[in-house]
Amino acid sequence: GQRSNSVGSPVRPIPASRPARGIPCPSSCPKVQPHCPQVQKALRALTVPLETLQVLKGHMMQDMRKGLSRQMHAQATMQMLPTFICSMPDGTGKQGSGLPPTAWVLGKACSLSPLAMPLQLFSFIAKCLRQFLAGFSSPQRRFPLGFVFPFSCKQTQLDKAELTSWSKGFKCTGVEGKDVVQLLQSAINKEELYVDVVALMNDTVGTMMTSSVEDKACEVAIIIDAGTNSCFMAEAQQVEMVEESSGRMCVNTEWGCFGDDTTLSGIMTTYDQRVDKESSNPGKKRFEKLVGSLYLGEIVRHVLVALAAEKAVFTGSNAGILRNKDVLKTHQVLEIIKFGEILESVTGLLAPECTITLLPSVDGTGRGAAIVTAVALRLADQRREVDQLLSPLRLSRSDLQRVQALMRQEMDLGLGKETNARSSVRMLPTYVRATPDGTERGEFLALDLGGTNFRVLVVRVAEDSIRMASEIYVIPTSIIQGTGVELFNHIVECIMDFQLKQDLMEQILPLGFTFSFPCQQLGLDKAVLLSWTKGFNASGCVGQDVVQLLRDAALRKQHFTLKVVAVVNDTVGTMMSCGYDDPKCEIGLIVGTGTNACYMEEMRNVGTVEGNEGRMCINMEWGAFGDNGCLDHIFTNFDQMVDEKTINPGKQRFEKLISGMYLGEIVRYILLAMVEKRVLFRGKPCPKLQTKDIFQTKFLSTIEIDGLALKKVLAILRDLDLHASFEDSVLVREVCQTVSLRAAQLCAAGMAAVVEKMRENRGLDQLIVTVGVDGTLYKMHPHFSQNLQQTLQVLAPKCSVTFLQSEDGSGKGAALVAAVACRKAGP
Repeated sequence: GQRSNSVGSPVRPIPASRPARGIPCPSSCPKVQPHCPQVQKALRALTVPLETLQVLKGHMMQDMRKGLSRQMHAQATMQMLPTFICSMPDGTGKQGSGLPPTAWVLGKACSLSPLAMPLQLFSFIAKCLRQFLAGFSSPQRRFPLGFVFPFSCKQTQLDKAELTSWSKGFKCTGVEGKDVVQLLQSAINKEELYVDVVALMNDTVGTMMTSSVEDKACEVAIIIDAGTNSCFMAEAQQVEMVEESSGRMCVNTEWGCFGDDTTLSGIMTTYDQRVDKESSNPGKKRFEKLVGSLYLGEIVRHVLVALAAEKAVFTGSNAGILRNKDVLKTHQVLEIIKFGEILESVTGLLAPECTITLLPSVDGTGRGAAIVTAVALRLADQRREVDQLLSPLRLSRSDLQRVQALMRQEMDLGLGKETNARSSVRMLPTYVRATPDGTERGEFLALDLGGTNFRVLVVRVAEDSIRMASEIYVIPTSIIQGTGVELFNHIVECIMDFQLKQDLMEQILPLGFTFSFPCQQLGLDKAVLLSWTKGFNASGCVGQDVVQLLRDAALRKQHFTLKVVAVVNDTVGTMMSCGYDDPKCEIGLIVGTGTNACYMEEMRNVGTVEGNEGRMCINMEWGAFGDNGCLDHIFTNFDQMVDEKTINPGKQRFEKLISGMYLGEIVRYILLAMVEKRVLFRGKPCPKLQTKDIFQTKFLSTIEIDGLALKKVLAILRDLDLHASFEDSVLVREVCQTVSLRAAQLCAAGMAAVVEKMRENRGLDQLIVTVGVDGTLYKMHPHFSQNLQQTLQVLAPKCSVTFLQSEDGSGKGAALVAAVACRKAGP
């Protein structure tokens, strides 16, 4: 039915039963005349007020939470046993030829002494199965079998369960503590039957699965027979006794034991106590003894015995027969009381936020076992399809080591003067020769141009702090698409406006210029624009030095105090920004919409720049890694489909495996393949999923949040017009996890090549270095940073790497590049 997240009333001791507002009964319930005080007294003792039932509900919810908890499980009276059934029937089970999934019900289909030895017991079951199968033609395949075993077991898999204790009169020695599925399978194999036991369950679970065929929303089952029990579908992350943390799992509550501490003492009457005392297990299964049909007749008998002794009933008759145990049968009681009506009415009063429908089960043990078996087979087929689709994205350690080696090879080629053109990793010199050492002081301007909005900043570097002031300016489309003169005139006008507002017009301040467009850098303050991107198309700029264009505009505007000392990209700015806070920061990493890295290389290895002394920051431009085909073995069909639909097919291939701009699209293509394979959304067409970029990378970050309830995942999918089930939500989460994990691992493989090269350059046994990192994917995704760091530790064990998140690398970092340049230049 429809559920809510409401919590029961605060747990407090259950008061003893007393006259109170009673529970409404159906109109057919016979009334006792008020003229008999003894009868009224007995009925008051058995009447449980609604307030008391609310308190009892709270106690039961608390005990359920204990039973689900790994730490508090031993304190619970309800065992809350995981069943490893994680899916409901969805109507897509395959109908094979021949015998359908077989269900075997112990204690229902055969007659056997409950005191048998274990080999006799399971051998007998196997022989009965042989006799049953004799009526079918010789099988061409193995039959799956579901085994209903209604005894307490410790289940560790769907087909693995150790018997913890017998009940219901069974005392077969040598079985407790053993896997009953294995015992049955061994006996079946000895009979040379083509049968595999694929699932074990109890009758409660079978009841839920049977009802689910008729009503797809059935997620709870209760058994009210000789004994009583319940099960329900719980969020797997709440079932702490198992490792599974996604999706849902059916939990067998074993609620018959509820109250075996003292919780039920307040509502147990003298009649209940007598029944308990006369039972075979006094003090045990106390809730079951208040509910199960094995005991209801006995409770009524004790009430009648007491009333007869007081001459309140059966006056003038011989009531001695009532002293015989089990003389009054439960079915005789239920003929008088409509149990189901009362159950539904009272449940509605205790859980008004829930709409509940009671659906009688038909053959929950036999048919339910067959349904569980069919679901298990469907999930096994689905798992094979999913693993086949996702296996190319699941990279082994050797795969990542190969990527690491290829990155190192491309880095070496990119650094060589003669080999640079053959490398897919450009390894561009930045002419940044040092990172901040903490002695930088003064005021610096920074200009951050990377889109239609740009910033002007003033950064004040003091001994113990950095203070910044900034303003954002808009570049009109007419200027973006106009001439270079108009563009740079506009930029200088904005700089002058900012300096005027900050009272800096008369000062000559060094300026660091973050210019986030492709450039060939020829000096710290000289960078030739290679091409416009991001919608810019100002004429007369490509092939020109952007710093000189800015200086020329300043002269045209007679702004003679402008002093551009450095031009950098955002990756270098990130490294410099973090380098001020941590002197060990010699690497910059961006993992956001795009990805790139830079690091401090030994000048002797930089063949594209004259000089051998000291170090220089190298802008790797590693997003293009693999553009020469060296990563073809990593690219999957999904990656190729994403690449083909981009504005630059065959370019920035490493970036298309890692960055936020593309991960959502990779997931979308995988989901489409799963729909085609009929393992997702029941194979129904999903027109919305055909829309490019409909599945944004931010959805990955949200879906993968630890503890995010599947209902919220469902809401995300339904907002996209994807009509998903809970099982679909689990699969979508797995796809997202697989894609984001691969991205983090590939990023780690690239970073491993960088840090290992730095360690070897310096002849160190162990390198200690910090990476300044920025980008929305790294910062916002719940697991990307952890997966990156863990993989890097595996691939570069001789390097101790700390990751430090950057704050305003493009603004503050650019100013610090200018500050370091001024420090290096001296007074």
